[in-house]
Amino acid sequence: MANAMKIAIVDDEKDMRQSISQWLALAGYDTETFASAEDALKELGADYPGIVISDIKMPGMDGIQFLKKLMGSDSALPVIMITGHGDVPMAVEAMRVGAYDFLEKPFNPDRMSELAKKATMARRLVLDNRALRRELSDGTQIMNKLIGASPEMQRLREDILDLGQADGHVLIDGETGTGKTLVAHALHAVGSRAGKKFVLVSCSALEEDALARRLFGPMMPEDTQLPAIEEARGGTLVLEDIEALSDTLQARLLNAINEQGMPGETRIIAISNLQEAGKTSEDALRSDLFYRLAALRITVPPLRNRGEDILTLFARFSEQFAEEYGCEAPQVAAQEAAQLLQAPWPGNVRQLINLAERSVMQSRRGSGSIASLLMSDHDEMRPVVTTEGKPLKEYVEAFERMLIDNTMRRNKGSIVSVMEELCLPRRTLNEKMAKYGLQRADYL
Repeated sequence: MANAMKIAIVDDEKDMRQSISQWLALAGYDTETFASAEDALKELGADYPGIVISDIKMPGMDGIQFLKKLMGSDSALPVIMITGHGDVPMAVEAMRVGAYDFLEKPFNPDRMSELAKKATMARRLVLDNRALRRELSDGTQIMNKLIGASPEMQRLREDILDLGQADGHVLIDGETGTGKTLVAHALHAVGSRAGKKFVLVSCSALEEDALARRLFGPMMPEDTQLPAIEEARGGTLVLEDIEALSDTLQARLLNAINEQGMPGETRIIAISNLQEAGKTSEDALRSDLFYRLAALRITVPPLRNRGEDILTLFARFSEQFAEEYGCEAPQVAAQEAAQLLQAPWPGNVRQLINLAERSVMQSRRGSGSIASLLMSDHDEMRPVVTTEGKPLKEYVEAFERMLIDNTMRRNKGSIVSVMEELCLPRRTLNEKMAKYGLQRADYL
């Protein structure tokens, strides 16, 4: 793995540069050398795929000034400073500015190799983390399913990335239909166990005896699976409806966690789907198990709190169902957009998916409206306005964004076609796309 990372060596003494470079090259590193800090800064920037080893005393820009420049560009870049004998104050100043560590001349090459190894490992973690953050912002792979630009969804994606990189067990809670199982998949996909087993067990789908066998064994002769605890070893075990576990099974699960050394070996993601008013997963689980499982915690936001995401999701689901049924996706009128935004959504995203499918089927028949579907859903949906109203301007902007987004998607990013369909001049369309964060490249 060493040769995947670079080491930039900065020293005004040619012999010193070459000797450090040769030693580290023998250790498997890809080295590059610079005779001055000024030369190095031309090549080293944010996301440099490696670390820096620099002398402190150099003509022109010295090591401290160089270090400050590097920290200003990328504060997580490991920089190892080389100091002369007796330059302790300079070494202290370098550490204060942000140096990873320092070596005092004459230094032991093995000590330098050891520091380089630790620094490159730290750098690799930082770069991997940044790459995952870009994946989140780009919406690629499984994270692409966690659609939404609302602050709530941005925080959720950040939480998934941060907790995915951690090693503790996770408790996911939230209202029914919010996508908690999808979040569990995402946590696994962005973590260190991504290539390992992902085993999901619904604790409410089996009778107690069958659930005990599925989790802990012994399995029946006709079973082709290992017990879930064994099957998921080294990977991720997801327990849906964790509150359905009896006291006996909770005790067995706690013993399994303690005996098998989890989470170092296997990570447990517990999903709580409590629906009784005023009851929480903490109430339903024995306290020692709860605190083991809830070492890290994610609460998935309800749909009604996600604002314009509702329109984005409805448009996306409608397009998918329209393609499946071989017809056009229904056009959403301004009044219907306001009703979608104002509905309380007790069934959350799952309910919105069902509504989108029925809306496409209804549109294919050429009858009905989104409002009628909302009213017929449940008693809870009949008061179509939530308790918290919004300024008219917000509804208008949400509808306008949805309209431009849908039209861009339907016309595959053709600006001319969108201008004609919406009767907008080019400048106005550009301004509105910039206002709503819409980029043509996303539709090509």
